[in-house]
Amino acid sequence: MGKPFIDVLNHQVRKPPPVWLMRQAGRYLPEYKAVRARAGNFLELCLNPGLAAEITLQPIRRFGFGAAILFSDILLVPHALGQRIWFAEGEGPRLDPIVNRGGIEALQPAMDGDRLEPVYETIAKVKEVLPSAVALLGFCGAPWTVAS
Repeated sequence: MGKPFIDVLNHQVRKPPPVWLMRQAGRYLPEYKAVRARAGNFLELCLNPGLAAEITLQPIRRFGFGAAILFSDILLVPHALGQRIWFAEGEGPRLDPIVNRGGIEALQPAMDGDRLEPVYETIAKVKEVLPSAVALLGFCGAPWTVAS
């Protein structure tokens, strides 16, 4: 048996159709709130494979969605390029502003794989326990979105 979510993307009819929701692991789940409270800050939450895997899997256990969405953040890309990033509680993400060419030149020319290793570990942890019929979705931001 395949993954119903992937089958539908390949134009196959599945009854019932698989479901996934944008932000399916989010602030509305009490179990998310409990894990989030243990993490310290949002960046540490994203970079902790055990906690990020748990958050990825919570909606699957609770609702039985057809796809899990990897819990991470698009701002890990600038983080992996060496830009300082932090999340201000109640405000959201903050990055040191890049206001001139020197700011661009200060970034690493390629992403630091070591800074992204926790994301790869999260993927491995999720795949170990994700039901075989459930797809795993990643996500990314367009360059302008990430730069903005």
